[in-house]
Amino acid sequence: MKPSRSALLSLGSALVLSATVALPSAAQAAPAPADGGAVVREWYDITAQTVAAAGAPTQVTNSRTWAISWIAAARAGREAPRGRDRAAFQDAAVASAVHDALVDLAPSRTAVLDAALAETLRRIPDGRAEDRGLAAGARQAKLALADRRGDGLDPASVNAPFTVPAAAPGVWQPTPDGYAPAAQYGNRVAKPFLLDSPDQYRIGPPPALDSRRYRADLAEVRAYGAADSTVRTARQTETATFWYGSSLTLYTEPLRVAVTRSHGSAAERAALVGLFHAALVDTQIATSDSKYAYTRWRPVTAIRTGAIAPDQTWTPLHQTPAHPDYPSGHNTYSGAAEVILDALAGPRTAPFALSSPTAPGVQRTYTSWEQLTRDNVDARIFSGIHTRSADEAGVTLGKAVGRHALSNAGALLAPLG
Repeated sequence: MKPSRSALLSLGSALVLSATVALPSAAQAAPAPADGGAVVREWYDITAQTVAAAGAPTQVTNSRTWAISWIAAARAGREAPRGRDRAAFQDAAVASAVHDALVDLAPSRTAVLDAALAETLRRIPDGRAEDRGLAAGARQAKLALADRRGDGLDPASVNAPFTVPAAAPGVWQPTPDGYAPAAQYGNRVAKPFLLDSPDQYRIGPPPALDSRRYRADLAEVRAYGAADSTVRTARQTETATFWYGSSLTLYTEPLRVAVTRSHGSAAERAALVGLFHAALVDTQIATSDSKYAYTRWRPVTAIRTGAIAPDQTWTPLHQTPAHPDYPSGHNTYSGAAEVILDALAGPRTAPFALSSPTAPGVQRTYTSWEQLTRDNVDARIFSGIHTRSADEAGVTLGKAVGRHALSNAGALLAPLG
């Protein structure tokens, strides 16, 4: 049950401050526009902190948490009446929706979330607009949560067991060092937010093993992706290491930059966050569909056991994830993110600095979302874990899913009930 306003206000702000996870310096440095958006930025950061502190072990489950919370916020904000109290209604609606959704999805953070809502409410004028906004947020959060119950994006469903096919040229097998079982197999049957089916944009097959393209792909990874590569430059090694981490984590700052620099209303900014994450959930579902449709082996398997001058000692720069090569999940993510951000925030922005948990102390500066995609394509080759064909196919698939999300955004963001 949602706590009363008076109960929330009785919680001290000290709880919020003591439980807050530090944000990356680049995100904190993003300039705040003069026209507001403080509540959206505040609850964006709270969502990031909640996922970091109590998130699931599966990325798509955490993307789902973002999507549900912010779709509910966007829907609630769109219920605001016209007039001078519209901003107060939207601020209360966004805070209430994200709060209630996160309490349901990360119950261990309830006390922190309650205190954060209390702090937000202190800054919203008391009155009918605030009360109606709170009620709209609570209603839309409840409906959004109910709509996604049993969608197959819980960790157990995501990592449903996969029977590994018999070893054969081109067929995925568990990879060194850990030879872990296949991950994300269950994504392929999960319920999308916007796609008609997981296979709606299934990409064409990977290059044939005896094709010139595949031979070039493998030669490139063999040379540039080896742990002991003599041709990969220091900058290329840094690119691989910088983009090795979770796409969800790495894109949290760029999306925050886009939201912070937006001049839209609270509801419009919430829609950007909600649509971004709905598209990225669908992208991860579509990625697994294509990966397990083709079960293409990873470069490390091809190089160690393949017919093209096998090298049983070859080792990639970075550990290979436990799922098939084609297409690259990092690049489906970057392709979809690029399409959404280009459409809703413009293809270029003032320079912003980006940091990475897998490359401590390194910052990179970007001025367009497409630059992030380009770095992702190269990074997975320099890491030794994907072919260029897999990376480029991933971008293609991600962009197709992103365009589908934009075309169907109206239905997703319309208030329920």
